[in-house]
Amino acid sequence: MAEHSFHLKASWPGLRNDVGEIEAGNLKTKISIPPEMDGPGIGTNPDEMLLGAAATCYIITLAAMMQRSALDKENLTMESEGIVDVTSGVITYKKIIHRPRIILKQDAGERDHELALRLAKKAEVSCMISRAIAGNVEIELKPEIINASL
Repeated sequence: MAEHSFHLKASWPGLRNDVGEIEAGNLKTKISIPPEMDGPGIGTNPDEMLLGAAATCYIITLAAMMQRSALDKENLTMESEGIVDVTSGVITYKKIIHRPRIILKQDAGERDHELALRLAKKAEVSCMISRAIAGNVEIELKPEIINASL
């Protein structure tokens, strides 16, 4: 069994609406509460970071699965949305919606489209971040699979 450790340093100099900093490997940024929650909105925040972790894990997992399956593509992009509910002062991260856009080669057939869809679904349940938040945050997948145009 191989284990990997990742380390993060955080600094928070003040109270609720101050601005802190985090540093972890190649990530170094300011952090604060988002303006939607009456914060200063400087740097990033936990909501964006959870969305970023889920999205990057998913798209990297999907790309690796496509490579292992020898599914050739022109491009792979994605937009993701995080939905946070604030009811009676209780903040709940409700849902993440991934919208991957897989552009297959111009001559890709139905079999390639079926494989791309199968891999898109499998990547969502295989990604370690998706598995880590399972049962707490709903993840919805809305893939678009098209052939490259002339």
